[in-house]
Amino acid sequence: MKFILAFISLTFFTVSNAQDTLVEKSNWKTQATFGLNGTQSSFFNWSAGGRNNISLLSFIESSANYAKNDLKWSNDLGLALGGIQYIGIGSPKEIQKSDDKIDFATNFGLKMKKDWYYSILGSFKTQFLDGFSFPNDSVRVSSFMAPGYLTLAFGFDYSPNDNFTLLISPIASKMTFVGVSDLADAGAYGVDAAELDALGNVITAGKKFRGEFGAYIKLKYNKELAKNILMKSKLELFSNYANNPGNIDINADIIFNFKVNSWFSASLNWTLLYDDDIQITDAKGNVGPRTQFKSILGVGVSYTMKNFKEKK
Repeated sequence: MKFILAFISLTFFTVSNAQDTLVEKSNWKTQATFGLNGTQSSFFNWSAGGRNNISLLSFIESSANYAKNDLKWSNDLGLALGGIQYIGIGSPKEIQKSDDKIDFATNFGLKMKKDWYYSILGSFKTQFLDGFSFPNDSVRVSSFMAPGYLTLAFGFDYSPNDNFTLLISPIASKMTFVGVSDLADAGAYGVDAAELDALGNVITAGKKFRGEFGAYIKLKYNKELAKNILMKSKLELFSNYANNPGNIDINADIIFNFKVNSWFSASLNWTLLYDDDIQITDAKGNVGPRTQFKSILGVGVSYTMKNFKEKK
C-alpha cells in the first residue's frame, strides 16, 4: 500500500512540475487521470418499483513511461473504488461494493532490433476492501491480498509506436496469494484447500500461496476513435505448462473515455475474466469455472494531468 501511495505521489509531482516546462523535451512521459462518478435515485409512489440509493465511484489511471536510446521503461497504475448505499426501511446498512481494483504493471525493455525489445515484466493485482456474497453479507468472498496476483515474465516486446505493444513470454510465473485463512481453507482462487476430519475440523490448514509456471502474452492497444473519444484496451493470456496448458487464463479490459470538457466526462469499462482454477457457483447452484464479466458506465468529473502534448 505504501508503494502505491508513493507511485501516485511521484506521478502527481512529476506531472505538476512538468506541465509548465513543456519546452524542453523530457525522457519521461507521465500522465494521471483522476475521476469521480456518481448517481442518486429516489422513488416516491413509483408504480414500477425501485429502491432509493446513492452510488459513487472514484478512480485513478496513471502512467510513467521512460525512453532513451535503446532503453524503455513503462509503468501503469489503475485504482478504483466504488460503492452503492441503499436508503429506506429494510435496506441493508452496509455499503455494497460496485468496483474495487488495484492494478500495477511495470515493463523494462532493451532494444533488440527495430521495434523489438528484450523485456522483463512484472504485474500485481488485488483489491482494497472485503467483498461479500450479497444479499448474504456474512459470507466474505474476497479481501486485500485474497486474492492477490503477482506475475513475472521474461520475453520479447514488439512496440512499433506509443499506442501498441505486444509482449510474448515463454518464461513466466503466475503467483496467487490468498491471505485470509477461511478463504484459503475453502480452496478459493485455486489454492489447496484445508484437510478436514469427519466433523469438519481443520487438520491441515489450506495453502495461502499457489505458484504456476507457463507462457504469457500481453497486448495493449490505445486509440483515439474520434475527437474526445479515447479507447484503451488490454488483453492478458497465461497458460500453465504443468496443468491443463490448453485451459488459458484470460484477463481482458477495455475502457472508453468520452470527454465533454476539461472537467466533465463519461466512461464505459468492460472487463472479462476466465480462470479455470476459480470455482464459481451460478444461479442454479452449479459449481465450476465460469466466464466472469463486469460492465461499469459512469458519468461525472475527471481531470487529466500530463507533461507532454499529443501529436497532431
